[in-house]
Amino acid sequence: MFTVTKSVKFDAAHVLTNHQGLCKNLHGHTYRVEVSVTQPPDSTADMVIDFKDLKRISEETILARFDHAFIYDSTSAAESEIAAVVAKHGMRAVALPFRSTAENLARHFYKELSAHVPGLSAVRVWETPDSCAEYRK
Repeated sequence: MFTVTKSVKFDAAHVLTNHQGLCKNLHGHTYRVEVSVTQPPDSTADMVIDFKDLKRISEETILARFDHAFIYDSTSAAESEIAAVVAKHGMRAVALPFRSTAENLARHFYKELSAHVPGLSAVRVWETPDSCAEYRK
């Protein structure tokens, strides 16, 4: 059985309100998202998915919305206030109904991609070169 993985990168800002560490401050990351697809066990195909197709789907689903945006928790008054200022000045903001942790983003991206990627097996979100969260079914 084969598994293939495609990586895409985007830059975005976020803040983790009510966090005790430095991430309570507005900051940014160059996120790397790895999308893994696993071939069904009974498949005899020699290709799981075309990397070009996986890249296009990942770019359309993730990068088109999140690249160079302020990602914020719409249930947080403080984060919504920051997003209102961002939007007022014509900048991009993406509202999500949860905290923008790497864990939650991995789960969110998995759910978004699963409708378009048969055999999706895992999504990893790297916030830094050595720190990532993975979500799998």
